[in-house]
Amino acid sequence: MMATKQLIQPPIPIPISCHVSPPKPTSVRLTKFHPISSFSSSSSSSSSSLSSSFSIKAAETDSVESESADVADDDVIFPTDYASLSQIKEDLFAKLQGTNRGIFGTPSAKKAEIEKLVELLEGLNPTPHPTLCLEKVGGAWRLVYSTITILGPKRTKLGLRDFISLGDFIQAINVAEGKAVNIIKFSSKGLNLLNGQLIIEATFKVASKTRVDISYSKSEITPSQLMNVFRKNYDLLLGIFNPEGWLDITYVDDSLRIGRDDQGNLFILERVVDDNTIINF
Repeated sequence: MMATKQLIQPPIPIPISCHVSPPKPTSVRLTKFHPISSFSSSSSSSSSSLSSSFSIKAAETDSVESESADVADDDVIFPTDYASLSQIKEDLFAKLQGTNRGIFGTPSAKKAEIEKLVELLEGLNPTPHPTLCLEKVGGAWRLVYSTITILGPKRTKLGLRDFISLGDFIQAINVAEGKAVNIIKFSSKGLNLLNGQLIIEATFKVASKTRVDISYSKSEITPSQLMNVFRKNYDLLLGIFNPEGWLDITYVDDSLRIGRDDQGNLFILERVVDDNTIINF
């Protein structure tokens, strides 16, 4: 949810157990495994973190055989060209390398590849009813990719070409209190390398087994010197990162979360494991 629209808050009690088996995805049995490129992350320990939702239609190829009858429970079935869920996640992280979270745009071919892998993960979501298992959503997350972009005049007005640099996008979700905090970090080359952040607080409530409604609460920029830089275009900045609206949680596991909002934007986040980054609130 991040630095963008991915916050969440439940008005309903959380069940004691949420071990729900996801529906079996449309897929084919592999008769031949195809290796994929190895993954190396440059940001953090993101070996298996990402998530999202939409139906999957696995393509049949010459090297696979379609499965028409019911598959035995002990059979391992995965989409074409993949031997495991972890391989899909590894391939996704590899595709995300060099995208800078997508914030300044992503080439259409690369964007399509990312979308395809996200849809595969969504179809294999191990938590099909995430709002009934909100403990899986709580905690701190780092945005690794979004289709929200800052381009053209918007980027120029916000000084994000040379003067201001974007740092981490962190989202902290407090399930017990039903609130979320988005933190977008900045550094300014023109202010003696001053570091600062935009903090946006929001509340959320469960709307369905996969969706949450999000309401904006308040925001601030610290320190004051950075606020002076953004003051003239503060409404523009909030318009980009304000999470108001609804969010579908389309995939979540222990390390990866994917969501799609009411504007059609995609968000991929990895769980934060660095104690120095976790927000206490």
